Amino acid sequence: MTTTRRELLSAGLVAAGAAVSPSLASAQEHDHDHDHQDMPSDPALRAKALESLMVAKGLVDRAALDALVDTYEHKVGPRNGARVVARAWVDAEYKKRLLKNANAALAELGYRGPTLTVVENTAKIHNLVVCTLCSCYPWAVLGLPPVWYKSAAYRSRSVIDPRGVLREFGVTLADDVEVRVWDGTADLRYLVLPERPAGTQGLGEAELAALVTRDAMVGVAKVSVPREGAHA
Repeated sequence: MTTTRRELLSAGLVAAGAAVSPSLASAQEHDHDHDHQDMPSDPALRAKALESLMVAKGLVDRAALDALVDTYEHKVGPRNGARVVARAWVDAEYKKRLLKNANAALAELGYRGPTLTVVENTAKIHNLVVCTLCSCYPWAVLGLPPVWYKSAAYRSRSVIDPRGVLREFGVTLADDVEVRVWDGTADLRYLVLPERPAGTQGLGEAELAALVTRDAMVGVAKVSVPREGAHA
């Protein structure tokens, strides 16, 4: 069964905006495995059923739900964070302000949310973001959290064995690279400023933003540039 983006977003927004039974909540919890693509079985059916139930009980207005989906799909999401990262890459002064006071720097670009701290990846430091108690996440710049971020396995193993988790995501670090794990809370969220990839000196801000992924801003990936898109 094909799952549309709206169906997945609807399920996430409904679950976030209304109380659900423990069985429904636990259905969203999945162990973190190698391909990081765990989803409930028949997700489209589950999303539709949950949405229909909430609408039928008068807990959710369908028009309001559509508006929320549109907001998180088109106005909120990783593209916002990518814009912040790209600006920091091309504007050294903005980068300084971002690392010193992330919320003030984000407000310059029109983004507001919970208190945020930005941590920078370098050649010798790699940052990884997790929320061990629940799944606190910087929605204003990253949108909806992925399923694997909310899983018990990721939340525990990121602290116990961060290098092992990174390897499962395809990131192998040299022994002399320090891994720093940042545990988000309801009061403080974290965003990783990835390293700018080599060979991108000729790219503009919008082109750079297109390279930045959600995973890179969580710290489970690095930003790369397609070989044919590299600029000397």
